[in-house]
Amino acid sequence: MNIFLWVLQILLALHTAMGAVWKFSNAEQTVPSLNAIPHSAWLAMGVLELFLSLCLVVPLLYKPLGYLVPIAAVVIALEMLLFCVLHLSSGAASYSSVIYWLVVAAICAFIAYGRLILNPIAPGLAS
Repeated sequence: MNIFLWVLQILLALHTAMGAVWKFSNAEQTVPSLNAIPHSAWLAMGVLELFLSLCLVVPLLYKPLGYLVPIAAVVIALEMLLFCVLHLSSGAASYSSVIYWLVVAAICAFIAYGRLILNPIAPGLAS
């Protein structure tokens, strides 16, 4: 399970870092429903995503920072859910983006659950 969680974490970190780069390239224009997010907030989300990407993989080098993994996964999941709400409230007819964001949020939830309950990285994370 530990290896599976690490693979998911690394893939999520890559996904999130690519999302941050996407945000820096003014990509909000490609998903019209996300135009409700101000440009400055969009850029701040990109910076946050880069930080969260690091939080997902830094325990590979320093295990005591393992508590950052579930926090990062939950924040990414919340961001995906925010995108879903914005998309649905915009009245857009396509639901493919919502499905994509919900799948990413589910993977984030599994990583958080896995690192909190199933196979914690840092001591003291298990209850």
